[in-house]
Amino acid sequence: MKRTVLLLVLLSLAGSLGARGRIEEFTVRSALLGTDKACSVYLPDGYDTTGRTYPVLYLLHGAGGMHRDWIEKGDLCRIVDELVAEGKIRPLVVVMPDASGTGADYTGPRMGYFDRPGWNYEQFFFGEFLPAVEKRFRIEGDKAHRAIAGLSMGGGGAAAYAQRHPGLFGSACLLSGLLDSSASGRQDDSDYIRALRATSPVAFLRTLTDDQAAQMRTVRWWVDCGDDDFLWECNLRFYELMRKNRIPLQFRMRDGGHTWRYWQAALPDVLLFVTAGFEK
Repeated sequence: MKRTVLLLVLLSLAGSLGARGRIEEFTVRSALLGTDKACSVYLPDGYDTTGRTYPVLYLLHGAGGMHRDWIEKGDLCRIVDELVAEGKIRPLVVVMPDASGTGADYTGPRMGYFDRPGWNYEQFFFGEFLPAVEKRFRIEGDKAHRAIAGLSMGGGGAAAYAQRHPGLFGSACLLSGLLDSSASGRQDDSDYIRALRATSPVAFLRTLTDDQAAQMRTVRWWVDCGDDDFLWECNLRFYELMRKNRIPLQFRMRDGGHTWRYWQAALPDVLLFVTAGFEK
């Protein structure tokens, strides 16, 4: 009897361990940018056999990063696989675009999610990248089943994209977001800083119209930043302005800094929040 129970337990564990998603690398040829842009896409277990469509999360990396960061540093595959196996979230596709720079350590020229002279990344994202991804993969391409999230520079990108394109995203989650250009710590007047200044989510909230506020209320907002993070102040400022404009949001400030340890710990909550929105 004991051997039978043990065998059943082992078979159950083997089944759960075998239910794993996979990563597919995908390259989009951009006429706007004049080059190819890569991305990594997490496809859930069963994607290749069921024929069903899936909701999607666009997950953005930070400055000095690239499209594989959430996989190699954020442990994304294990976290998503475990939450799906436990029945806590529904299977989803996670798309990780690339906004890395061409300099050392993925910084320097062309880094970031916004338009600048000769490099119209935001136009590429909405005009070429998103349509190409959602044509290639079986994605439920509507607002209710499309979410966006990101860390640091990617948190700022997720905020600005959802502010200015609220009809496209049902949820937006910002982790340690770079939400104001003054918080970058850089005093130069580079194209990167000018782009941050022009797209600042905090500045956007300061001049919000009634119509823009109403549109932002159609997005489910999640903001999370560590109490030791150098970006804590702009995240609090974003929270205050959201409240003043009567835009609901979930706000978390936990113990921690600007680290992958913090973002790994926050990712399960983000996934739970996002997939709860898919069910509405």
